[in-house]
Amino acid sequence: MIDYKSKIAELIAENLEDLSVEEVREMIEVPGKADMGDYAFPCFKLAKILRKAPNMIAGDIKNAIEANDIFERVEQVNAYVNMFLSKEIFIKQVLGDALAEGERYGFRDLGKGKKVTIDYSSPNIAKPFHIGHLRSTGIGNSIYKIYNSLGYDVIRINHLGDYGTQFGKLICAYRLWGNEEDVKAAPIKTLLEYYTKFHIRAEKQPELEQDARDAFTRLENGETEELKLWQWFRDESLKEFTEVYDMLDIQFDSYAGESFYSDKMARFLKELEEKNIMTESEGAKVVDLEEEGLGTALITKSDGSTLYTTRDIAAAVYRKETYDFFKNIYVVASQQDLHFKQLFKIIELLGYEWSNECVHVPFGMVSLEEGTMSTREGRVVFLKDVLDQAVEKTKEIMIEKNVVTENIDETAATVGIGAVLFQELSNYRIKDYVFSWDRVLNFDGETGPYVQYTHARAASVLRKVGEGASEIGKEINAEYIKDGAAYELAKLIYEYPETVLDAAGKYEPSIITRYIVDLAQGFNRFYHDEHILVDNKEEKLAKLALVQMTKTTIKNGLALLGIGAPERM
Repeated sequence: MIDYKSKIAELIAENLEDLSVEEVREMIEVPGKADMGDYAFPCFKLAKILRKAPNMIAGDIKNAIEANDIFERVEQVNAYVNMFLSKEIFIKQVLGDALAEGERYGFRDLGKGKKVTIDYSSPNIAKPFHIGHLRSTGIGNSIYKIYNSLGYDVIRINHLGDYGTQFGKLICAYRLWGNEEDVKAAPIKTLLEYYTKFHIRAEKQPELEQDARDAFTRLENGETEELKLWQWFRDESLKEFTEVYDMLDIQFDSYAGESFYSDKMARFLKELEEKNIMTESEGAKVVDLEEEGLGTALITKSDGSTLYTTRDIAAAVYRKETYDFFKNIYVVASQQDLHFKQLFKIIELLGYEWSNECVHVPFGMVSLEEGTMSTREGRVVFLKDVLDQAVEKTKEIMIEKNVVTENIDETAATVGIGAVLFQELSNYRIKDYVFSWDRVLNFDGETGPYVQYTHARAASVLRKVGEGASEIGKEINAEYIKDGAAYELAKLIYEYPETVLDAAGKYEPSIITRYIVDLAQGFNRFYHDEHILVDNKEEKLAKLALVQMTKTTIKNGLALLGIGAPERM
């Protein structure tokens, strides 16, 4: 498909000796109003370079490019060059190419099979899979799908939090108050109760903290009983986590968590020592990063036990040596920003040139209306409960509206879970937000169900065509769809591949959510303004081409968010 922005940049750059095509391209704007053109080029920045008034520069550029056949007309408005594309050429080009790509519209082979590792979700064993985990899980899964659609070979890693002092606490708590039957009946909720109880008791019995540290040290040393309890907690937790992942239709290629690297850290402790990167401080081993403005990174505690940084060094090197990644992405909360800056710097100091291939994708935190979530205090909202309620409410709405569908339970799950995911991914990822049941379960407005309903509406129109649908795209008479809502819809469809690229470059799924809401609104305006199934065959087929590509584009956009697109709602 022709890149109009690049084509226009080439035409303008031919008349500007001091600017490259790429520099010109960066300056080209898409006006907010249709009467200002399809593209606009501001000339203010060129005044100093060309020693000429901006409006005169705009006039010269307008005169130089207006004869090109891609333009219907070119206007100079003060210091702007406003460009109106030839609508018929544009529509035939866009719809012809898009229909030819079909279900693969928006897919590219930019990555050419280069490997990308992405670390996301990563819940802590024996702790609740709560609503906050939807951030990393949903954002990470969407980034995986976006990069996969661009031709990268993406390895999905669930770096489970299955190691650390909290397991010492849990082992102690279980031995003091635990019951095997209760754990088997409700693993996470029961283990959470033990964990919460431990912290309450430890406030009055501080010696419990030392007992927990001792238990974790025994676990690190491979003591049979500690290992047996740890493995059991891990297995039972994963069963519950898998239920949620199945509901979200999310899979992973690796569940190698923190414990996987317990026998791989000695190599790097030795390297840090030999290269004089690591020093001793009050019995602990540290890396001084003060000169880089990154404080001090703790490598091992005074008792010799390891920390996140130690394990993450081993994990990063393992991933490079195992997968030879082009890019190594961590989708982890913004609270860990310093940790990753320290980690990447230490990897660089160790002499690994690929440290600049590591990327931290931060996101904001989720809090409850009654305050911050706290595992220690047992104040959490379980993600499975949220998904279950969303599905239940969706089914109730569908029954009330007498929705005809082959499988109401399946459709309710697709729409309800999609609503939760869409609401989550609509938020700019770096922003904190407050979880609200009312907001999550509200399907009105710019929501996932609204977009899914628009897809179903387009599907309904195409079903009415019957066998005639096979003729869509064979010949497109742009005369019938070159104005008003039809033309604006064609422009929106054209923007989709560039939108996917933008989302990939910024690691920002919300760019996709905003786009498909705009597309759905554009289609509904077109649906309202135009009679689609007219008697005139040429007109009908032209309009159906727009319907077909809207349906395909919405489906593909939702898929990049990990959301399904029902045919009937």
